[in-house]
Amino acid sequence: MEPIKSFSATAIALPVENVDTDQIIPARYLKVTDKAGLGDGLFADWRRDDNGNLKPDFVLNRPEAAGAQILVAGNNFGCGSSREHAPWALLGYGFKAVISTYFADIFRNNALKNGLLPITVDTETYYQLVSMIEEDPATQITVDLAQQTVTLPEGQQLHFPIDGFAKYCLLNGVDQLGFLHQQADLIAQYEATHAQRVKTIA
Repeated sequence: MEPIKSFSATAIALPVENVDTDQIIPARYLKVTDKAGLGDGLFADWRRDDNGNLKPDFVLNRPEAAGAQILVAGNNFGCGSSREHAPWALLGYGFKAVISTYFADIFRNNALKNGLLPITVDTETYYQLVSMIEEDPATQITVDLAQQTVTLPEGQQLHFPIDGFAKYCLLNGVDQLGFLHQQADLIAQYEATHAQRVKTIA
């Protein structure tokens, strides 16, 4: 996982509510276990026509979408079945963060575990962001995970919540297993000083 610090980037607005994980990454892409190339399958049924050609009117296919690292999505983003491929596809496309008024719990957890930052904002802020992006696709938004803030071009700063453990992992670029590996010395020390207890439990 790449650490998430402070970054400034352009954003894409996808003001569609109840986008489920099958729309984010269709089921036919779930056969793979490798994350490589999954970005091509992101919103595949919306991005391409029946012949596999890109639809020029879909937001991800427009020239101004190139290089965007933030997705501003509608309410209840990531609902439906659990699949880690959804955040994999978003990350594979190049997104570092998704901003919405509400995320499905399973999607939020999968995103955090895989290095994608889900940012929850209020409805007024959401519509403000959508309007700004539609008026000027070059709008730069700054995300600071350490401070848990989103800063708009005019300087307006918004605070967002995040679980402390998830924040630590994202800032340090480690997943849950990586965190445990970081504690290897402490675990070994504990086992050495509690040998009899460990032996009894075993």
